[in-house]
Amino acid sequence: MIIDLRSDTVTKPTSAMIAAMMKAEVGDDVYKEDPTVNALEDELATMFGRERALFFPSGTMANQAAIKLHTQPGDQLIADAFAHVYNYEGGGVSFNSGVSCRLIEGDRGMLTAAQVESHINPPDFYHSPLTRLVCVENTTNKGGGACYSLAVLQEIREVCASHGLKYHLDGARLWNAMVATNTSAAQYGVMFDTISVCLSKGLGAPMGSVLIGDAVTIEKAIRVRKMLGGGMRQLGYMAAAGLYAIRHHVSRLEDDHRRAQEIGQVLSGLPFVIRVAPIDTNIVIFAIDGDEQEFLAKMAAKGVQFYSLGKGRLRLVTHLDYTEEMHSCFLQLLRSLV
Repeated sequence: MIIDLRSDTVTKPTSAMIAAMMKAEVGDDVYKEDPTVNALEDELATMFGRERALFFPSGTMANQAAIKLHTQPGDQLIADAFAHVYNYEGGGVSFNSGVSCRLIEGDRGMLTAAQVESHINPPDFYHSPLTRLVCVENTTNKGGGACYSLAVLQEIREVCASHGLKYHLDGARLWNAMVATNTSAAQYGVMFDTISVCLSKGLGAPMGSVLIGDAVTIEKAIRVRKMLGGGMRQLGYMAAAGLYAIRHHVSRLEDDHRRAQEIGQVLSGLPFVIRVAPIDTNIVIFAIDGDEQEFLAKMAAKGVQFYSLGKGRLRLVTHLDYTEEMHSCFLQLLRSLV
């Protein structure tokens, strides 16, 4: 048995999801004639209480399109130092939009309103870049799946409004945040100018993210997506997977969160584990006293895969394909390490 805990991106479509894909009615999405894509976009727009949504092949492209829509070359965005848009999108902020990032050292990848306000450049000081956009990530990837509270997000929203800034949510794991904090999509939709949500992580679809916003912004996003090479044709097969995912796989994220908590509890009892970071959702980050590469090799020899973050820190992620049987085996393996 191979237990792959490297990421929740390793999931494969379930048999029921594949059946839904094979039954999909399709058309040419570049002409906006794919009925299944249109249904997915409409359902997500309605869910978040916004006017329109647009399917993208990846979360990176959806985020990069949002940044392009909200900024001009030479502008600056504010984000946490752990932000995915800065660390893991290939330098696209500068390459695609000619924008710089003002990075803030937050708490597990999360900012406060006071931090955001203190990092806004004076708009009349032409020596510094013009601050145009604030990007937040919920849950945080590099921050270990941490969740913002709605109150903090609203406080940041008020700072953005008072300074005329746009506000984008990288919601790659927003489904996890909603389940963990018992919040609704509409509560996020009312706050942000744009939101990207991923279908291919915890929800288990084979590909795709969706950018959500008002009608004018999303109409412009169609052109940006085209420029970035994201125009797709008979996309309905993938959209059907996304529809199945949002209708059937959201509530089960509770299982991933529970299993992550149980892994954390066992890790905390191991003598060589120095620290287990707080676990809000499905990401577990822990530090060991010893060579993490040697530890990873030992675990890989026993059929368990996960990642090193360097300096003795390791990360594992629970997901749809990590079953209860695998979970029991992994916990038993960890306990044997004592």
